[in-house]
Amino acid sequence: YPINDRIGYINKYRRNNMIPNTPCKITYFAIKHGKYITRNATWIEGCEYFKSKVGNPMMKYFDMDAQGFRTAKSSWTVSY
Repeated sequence: YPINDRIGYINKYRRNNMIPNTPCKITYFAIKHGKYITRNATWIEGCEYFKSKVGNPMMKYFDMDAQGFRTAKSSWTVSY
């Protein structure tokens, strides 16, 4: 199956794993920094899963250290 057919399933699975208002760590490759980074995060109102204009899966989360929203692109892991 093409990856674009599986994105909906992957995002549905990830959505079900996010626990609202619970601290977690999100790790993903940040193109801006050129390396994998880990952020202290939480899932609050305003967080969402979506696709970019070119079809990449995206996740908007709340960064607890920066006290603001950030976006992870394509692939990420969440640990509680």
